[in-house]
Amino acid sequence: MKKIIFPIAIIAAMLLSAFTTLNSINWKIADGYSIKFTSDDPSGGFSSMKGDISFDQNNLAGSKFNITIDANSLNTGNGMKNHKAKNEDWFNVDKYPTIKFTSSKISKTANGYEVVGTLDMRGVQKQITIPFTFSNNTFAGSFNINRIDYGVGTDIGMSAHAANVLKVDVSVPVTQ
Repeated sequence: MKKIIFPIAIIAAMLLSAFTTLNSINWKIADGYSIKFTSDDPSGGFSSMKGDISFDQNNLAGSKFNITIDANSLNTGNGMKNHKAKNEDWFNVDKYPTIKFTSSKISKTANGYEVVGTLDMRGVQKQITIPFTFSNNTFAGSFNINRIDYGVGTDIGMSAHAANVLKVDVSVPVTQ
């Protein structure tokens, strides 16, 4: 009987350890994160973000990002621009107080990683791909976004003076 129980116990331990390695590492967003957008005009950033990050370089299939940005934390460095950017013609923070990103796939690339997911801004949901690196417990990435695709401003009148395509730079330090 002992001869049968010992091999079964070893197999069970191996199977259970295999399942524990399939779990990704849960990370907490640390202070010092940065979400900036730049163009000739406008430029600025957001100062309030929260989210759930599960990421393991050895288990990308089990990794995920669920990030929420407080749209009211927008800061362009100019009080009048901030007020205008938060009104109903642009971000409409009263009706759409958050910007959300939910990943659906993370994969390895030659230069790091890329995450595919849904960006929900101003009630418009679109799939985007964000290239990123993960080094020294910091996620960093840059991507372009067309504000018109999300109904942020228009491309007529005074809004036509603002760039449609903005570069977004993200740096998110994390801890376990």
